[in-house]
Amino acid sequence: MSTGSPTTARPDAAGRPGAPFDLLAAWRPGGFLMERRGTGIVTAGELRRIEVSEGRGQAMRAAEVADDALAGLGIEGAVVTAALPFRGDVAARLVIPERVTVTSISPRDLDLGIGRVRPRAVAAVGPPSRTKPVALPMRWEAEPPAAAYEAAVTEALSRIRAGELEKVVLTRALVAGNPGIDLAALLAELRRRDPECHLFAAPAGEEGAFVGATPETLLRREGDRVISLPLAGTAARWPDDPGRDREAAEALVRSAKNQHEHAAVVEAVAEALTPHCTKLRVDTEPHLVATATVWHLATAVRGRLRPSAPSALALAAALHPTPAVCGTPADVAGALIARLEPASRGLYSGLVGWVDSRGDGEWAVSLRCALITRALVRIQAGAGIVAESRPDLEVEETEFKFRTIVDALEACAETAGRDPA
Repeated sequence: MSTGSPTTARPDAAGRPGAPFDLLAAWRPGGFLMERRGTGIVTAGELRRIEVSEGRGQAMRAAEVADDALAGLGIEGAVVTAALPFRGDVAARLVIPERVTVTSISPRDLDLGIGRVRPRAVAAVGPPSRTKPVALPMRWEAEPPAAAYEAAVTEALSRIRAGELEKVVLTRALVAGNPGIDLAALLAELRRRDPECHLFAAPAGEEGAFVGATPETLLRREGDRVISLPLAGTAARWPDDPGRDREAAEALVRSAKNQHEHAAVVEAVAEALTPHCTKLRVDTEPHLVATATVWHLATAVRGRLRPSAPSALALAAALHPTPAVCGTPADVAGALIARLEPASRGLYSGLVGWVDSRGDGEWAVSLRCALITRALVRIQAGAGIVAESRPDLEVEETEFKFRTIVDALEACAETAGRDPA
């Protein structure tokens, strides 16, 4: 491990002659990457690695450790990067990298109009057709199988209808052998399919990587400006049928179940940010966000921070976990998740992002992602369960949420060089 000082470059990604700086092209395995629309960060090397023990309040403890480490370093432009677990049930790793390249965040970028479209514009934003058969499909094993997941949703519904809680998010996983996936190729494929999402890659253990393209910006801070873009409420897309795709989007906007689910998330985000802001503006109604495979409801929450406001990671920790990935009330939902989900989520639906020595940074909810080791690939997807939910439809929701990462992985498996069996 180096004991030197981190070096930081801030290339101008716009407004200069020539091609924009490509953060993905600069990324190498073992480094950290987070970028969207050319803005973000890529790192290399480790100046310092800090372990944050498992246990209650891990994300907030990580924020405190990050603040102390950056203050002790005393170097302008130094950053901490991390992927933090959902429940804090495993140790978290913070990294101060040796080399950092940042394409700058500016106030005009804080509108976060990610994928914002009107239903009538669906045909213009649809992704490439997914009808081509996969030549070498990966052999996925569900954990739990669909029937067991449906039974868990049914039990959760009984608890909700008994008044024990308002909402819970239940997830399931798919696991397959690693056919030799090239991580850079996978990231490029994810960016091609969903250019408006946060593309990310973070080390995970000694031989693993955690990669994905998540649509959800939990929190972005620059100076006294902060924004969150919570997503909740989902419908499948039909990119090969613009009429059906438009109908699905419009039905999502009208859905009482999805509006209920979404409102709970927005309320929780606004409540958590209010103490730290002099002004807070919440969009009066949700808008549609499109990814390659799904529609989401999204609401922007924008604020002006008080001088006493904590860092981007501390603010993200105050929001995490939102009802979009856990439920309401969070403690009751968390206990039910621990009982009904067959295995730990690990990094899935946790936090991924970075914070710098000024407290600025960006954190996303780690969705549409894969944990990749030399032997295995593991992906997860979840659905928000409220009183209006139907178990069969929640199973279906997980299936189409899987598609973004499954399609990208299987496209890469075709060129991985050996049979994925």
